[in-house]
Amino acid sequence: ERPHDYQEKFEIPYKPLLDAGVKFYASLGNHDDDGQTQYKLFNMDGKKYYSFKPKNNVRFFALDSNYVDATQLEWLDKELATSGSDWKIAFFHHPLYSSGETHGSADLQRKLLEPVFLKHGVDVVITGHEHFYERIKPQKGIAYFIVGSSAKLRKGDLRKSPLTAYGNDATYAFMLIELVGDEMHFQAINGQGATIDAGSIRRQATSSTPE
Repeated sequence: ERPHDYQEKFEIPYKPLLDAGVKFYASLGNHDDDGQTQYKLFNMDGKKYYSFKPKNNVRFFALDSNYVDATQLEWLDKELATSGSDWKIAFFHHPLYSSGETHGSADLQRKLLEPVFLKHGVDVVITGHEHFYERIKPQKGIAYFIVGSSAKLRKGDLRKSPLTAYGNDATYAFMLIELVGDEMHFQAINGQGATIDAGSIRRQATSSTPE
């Protein structure tokens, strides 16, 4: 990425949020390059995967789903084991479960990541890659969201399947979440400002073994 790309595609469009002190935390997608980890406003600190704790009892884990190697898996296992926080939320690019026609579920990444998530009681997983919004029915106790229609829309690509709790490939959308105690309230909002999906998730008691 060239310096003016960061300005045109990020700093200018998001200026009101940046000026208000909103922090952005990025994870690499299949169109990104490693150099983006060095960009200060992405808060990646030069790392392809990292974790952060924005408030008490909540920890986020940003992963690099382009290449899930043994080193990353070992790091994730240790980070989750020692996080000590109630809420564990992972975000990365490729969806482990998806009803999309173009890409669909990322089976390889699922095989590698899901056992670690289950072992340590990850609560929520947020991904992109598909250019639509899909809330997946909880899989083995984990809530999955695909929020991929904020910048580009692939109309007609969502083949609603037994995985789909709610899906929308007809409108742009972004998602807000609010964590209050053991409840996570979520709201997906379209380009016209209308709520297209909303609800809440109750955190399950963390257990060291999958149910």
